[in-house]
Amino acid sequence: MSGVVLLLVSFSSPVVMAPPPNAPCRKCCDHMSPAEGSGDHPTMGEFSHVPEIRTYINMTILKGDKGDRGDRGTPGKVGHEGPPGAQGVAGSRGSKGQMGPQGDPCKLQYSAFSVARRKSLHSDDAYQAVIFDTVFVNLDNSFDMFQGKFLCRVAGVYFFNVNIHTWNFKETYLHIMQNDMERAIVYAQPSDRSIMQSQSMMLELQPGDAVWTRLFKRDRENAIYSDDVDVYITFNGYLIKPSGD
Repeated sequence: MSGVVLLLVSFSSPVVMAPPPNAPCRKCCDHMSPAEGSGDHPTMGEFSHVPEIRTYINMTILKGDKGDRGDRGTPGKVGHEGPPGAQGVAGSRGSKGQMGPQGDPCKLQYSAFSVARRKSLHSDDAYQAVIFDTVFVNLDNSFDMFQGKFLCRVAGVYFFNVNIHTWNFKETYLHIMQNDMERAIVYAQPSDRSIMQSQSMMLELQPGDAVWTRLFKRDRENAIYSDDVDVYITFNGYLIKPSGD
């Protein structure tokens, strides 16, 4: 501060020299000390009424004007992330949305077949395709009954299953084929007891692929059993998931 700070001292009350009430009258010379050597004690009257002095400082004249606001400091470092808070109360259930547009039924793709054979079959050649004579399901005629083959029209993943009945004392050896490739076998050794045999698998097919079954003849006679009354031999397949869905 460029100005000169003045310190003002004021007294709360003037100095008053007044005798106490009911004090006896004294001579004007009574306040004087006794003569030296007189043996008298000095009187305390002159010290009994010392004036009270109080100092008052006016602080308003010491306070300066408000200074200008300083520049904003740089932001501090980001603190550690705190623990997650408690889960809030579940909100109220929203209103039911509007019904969507009707789907296009043409986009739904199906493929399935289930066929059977009611006649026994002995293998005459090294490889002999199994031809079926009974149809349970054949969507879009995808199974060719004359060739005994399922012809794929919809690309995707398919499930296939074969069930056969063995013949007493004869070997049973059957392949599940994809085009000209052997994918799985159904096999049973010759035995005095005939049994049911089954094989299942999934294949990923492309349009034009063919899935079929064939007997494979080795040194022993190969045969599968059936009759005209009951169904022992079945071949089934269906589309699980089209490609691209």
